[in-house]
Amino acid sequence: MSELRVQGLRKAFDEHPVLHGVDLTVPRGALFALLGPSGSGKTTLLRLLCGFERADAGTIDIDGRRVEGPGAFLPSELRRIGYVPQEGALFPHLSVAENIVFGLPRSQRKSQYRVAELLELVGLPLDYARRAPQQLSGGQQQRVALARALAPSPGMILLDEPFSSLDAALRIETRKAVARALADTGTTAILVTHDQAEALSLGDQVAVLLRGTLVQTGSARDIYLRPATRELAEFVGDAVLLSGFASGGFVNCALGRLRLMGPVENGAVDVMIRPEQIRLVPALPPGSSDAHVTDVVFNGRDALVTLRLTHAQACNVIAYVPGHCAPRIDENVGLSIEGGVIAYAAPEGASQHLRIVHS
Repeated sequence: MSELRVQGLRKAFDEHPVLHGVDLTVPRGALFALLGPSGSGKTTLLRLLCGFERADAGTIDIDGRRVEGPGAFLPSELRRIGYVPQEGALFPHLSVAENIVFGLPRSQRKSQYRVAELLELVGLPLDYARRAPQQLSGGQQQRVALARALAPSPGMILLDEPFSSLDAALRIETRKAVARALADTGTTAILVTHDQAEALSLGDQVAVLLRGTLVQTGSARDIYLRPATRELAEFVGDAVLLSGFASGGFVNCALGRLRLMGPVENGAVDVMIRPEQIRLVPALPPGSSDAHVTDVVFNGRDALVTLRLTHAQACNVIAYVPGHCAPRIDENVGLSIEGGVIAYAAPEGASQHLRIVHS
């Protein structure tokens, strides 16, 4: 397992900046999720780490060894990095076993023990060794691709959107198998994804890349509950953003007087509330806000409810509630906020506003 340290990494293509001074540290043995939308620079960063591209500035160190920087560049084949692309990229003319051992020295390619060990590690039966890639499902092909990347015992594995082409059920099953295999080997891994649920559920640590800038790194819980910026709050999960006034650790807004979870200067703020924090209660209890149900989207285990606040003109909020608690359209309810909220200093000259953001 390897430790990765990146400092001040910059890259541009045809004078178009893609990465802006990225700083990143990945500890040994971690499963690190790099989350960002399409075009944020995720794949470019991965290619720089692999050595497929040269950086314009900055440094990359693996286990304290400089592999990229002024006067230093270690070729990709010497970095001890395994790479799993989006589609697995298995060789169709080779069997599963031949694909797995392809990256090993020729003297080791006939090792049936290594093939059996890796198939077991990624949760595939031994008799799959003789199959052709075309005989496997998409999830099984991704497991073989991981086995191939793990075969040379690399210090680090880079996974580039490895589950994006799989259907929902297969995606969950495959990522569990991949996470289990990585944990069993203790291999340091970086998972690049645009899927927020994937990053938050798999990553020991999560870093969010927006427009080539790393905006926050931390636990999944911190990224979701305490996003560092308004933009990050809008990107990760659904959010209700509304104006308010902060004072003494609380904020007054259209949903009442709410407790702040983090420090913010007194004055005008934008308040961020997650829809699942909004609880529907019987109308008119003390401390609740009256609202009128305008829409309900029933999803089975939960429901997305759109509500118009009756005391705030043109003011709507959304709430996630358990499916069995879903109200009826046109029902009047009270609202109560569970837990603290996050607030950001309002831009100068900003008017009173409310936005609902669906990721």
